[in-house]
Amino acid sequence: YAHEHSTLVYLALNTLIADSELSDALSTAVQAAACGADAIIVQDIGLAGLIHETLPDMPLHASTQMTIDDETAFPMLRQTGFHRIILPRELSLDEVARLTAAAHAEGMETEMFIHGALCVCFSGQCLFSSLMGGRSGNRGACAQPCRLSYRIQEDGRPTTASACLSPKDQAAFRHLDEIRRTGVDSLKIEGRIKSAFYVATVV
Repeated sequence: YAHEHSTLVYLALNTLIADSELSDALSTAVQAAACGADAIIVQDIGLAGLIHETLPDMPLHASTQMTIDDETAFPMLRQTGFHRIILPRELSLDEVARLTAAAHAEGMETEMFIHGALCVCFSGQCLFSSLMGGRSGNRGACAQPCRLSYRIQEDGRPTTASACLSPKDQAAFRHLDEIRRTGVDSLKIEGRIKSAFYVATVV
C-alpha cells in the first residue's frame, strides 16, 4: 500500500538487544525485508552487523539513539551497511551542516528531528528512567521521569521551578530555510505513541 502511494517504509528495530534476543531480532529483520521494507533503523551495532551479513542489500539507518555526533565513526558505519545517520536532536545547525558534509563525503545521508520531544540528556545516553523505575529508554520504554515535577532548593530555600529537568520540545517549522541550508537529506517528525491525526497535523 505504501509503495503504491510512492511512500517508503522503514522498520524501527532500534532498541538495544540482549544476546538471547538476537535470533528473534534478526528474524524480524528478515521478515521485514521479505515484506518489502525499504530500510531498517538500528541502534545496536552488533545487531546491525548481523543484519548486514544476512541482508547485505538492506539499507541500515543509524538511530538517533546511537548518538553519532563525530564523523570519525562514519567509515565504520558505511562498512557495516549504514546508508543514513539520524543525528542526535541536541546538535546545533552548524554541527548538523558539518556532519552532513562528512556523511556525504562517505556516500551516506543524514536525517534530523524537527518536531517532538527533547531529552534532558543526549539521545540514547539517558539512564534516568531505568534507574527510577526499571524502564529503559534504550529499550523503547522510557517513562520520562524528567518531565515530572520536583521540589528543589537553592541555598536552602525552595524555588518556584517544578518541571526543572524538562527541556522544551522541538517545533522547528519556523526554521526550515535555515535547516535546508545545512544540506541535511531528511527531516524527522516524532510520532511514537502518537495518533495518526497528530502526525498528519504536524506534517
